[in-house]
Amino acid sequence: MKSSGLLWGTSGRSDEVANAVEMKHLRLRRPDACTVCSRPLEAGANAWWDAAARTVACEDCHAGATSPEVVPTDEPLERGQAGASAAREHERRRDHREQRTRERHPRVGGLLLLLRDGPQHETAWQRGAAGERAVGESLEKRVTDGIVVLLHDRGMPRSRANVDHLAVAPSGVYVIDAKDYTGKVSVKRPWLGNPKLLVNGRDRTKMIDGLDRQVAAVRDAIDDPTIPVNGVLCFTKADIPIVFKETIRGHALLYRKALLGFSR
Repeated sequence: MKSSGLLWGTSGRSDEVANAVEMKHLRLRRPDACTVCSRPLEAGANAWWDAAARTVACEDCHAGATSPEVVPTDEPLERGQAGASAAREHERRRDHREQRTRERHPRVGGLLLLLRDGPQHETAWQRGAAGERAVGESLEKRVTDGIVVLLHDRGMPRSRANVDHLAVAPSGVYVIDAKDYTGKVSVKRPWLGNPKLLVNGRDRTKMIDGLDRQVAAVRDAIDDPTIPVNGVLCFTKADIPIVFKETIRGHALLYRKALLGFSR
């Protein structure tokens, strides 16, 4: 696993994802060396990948149970705060609007702010933050046994976008994108062309494009093809039937309560 810190917040820690996954037997995609005996390993060689320690062991050393000792750390896990980035962006836009209004109208600026609502582009960030917090709270309530590790509000490389929630489970890593939309959710599958995501009759397939990028970034950060990485769109207010089991491009479309068993 790359220790780039690109998805794991300001601390740069990615070990919380690796620690949830056991050693994997795989074929190396690039040259490496056994961390036990230092024997060079060519690309294509079979070896054992320790995702927690980010090391490779040759088959002989692994068979002899001589893999290196992993030293535990008492450093607390920084799991992030759901909706933090969206809340900061909402506050930045609100403060900038209030400052402009007071500068343009020194005498009545405060009154105008009381009478006028914030613009849509500003309130959308506020709703988004609330939706992310709601999904985060639902996940936290349902994951209390320590089997699943939750991470919130993780940054993405070379992008202003972020991953709302990551769930690291025995069955894989789940990238959860919270959406605060209203209306009926459906997938349109034409005879010709690609499927489209519709919310309240409007084409919202761009949300799937964004989730594709998030899943790709997580896969790149983990750098282990044996670990499944799954995408989930979680709607906080949209109309999704209880028996709704629709996917698009392999990503699940869920409401909050349906997150209960998705990652077990």
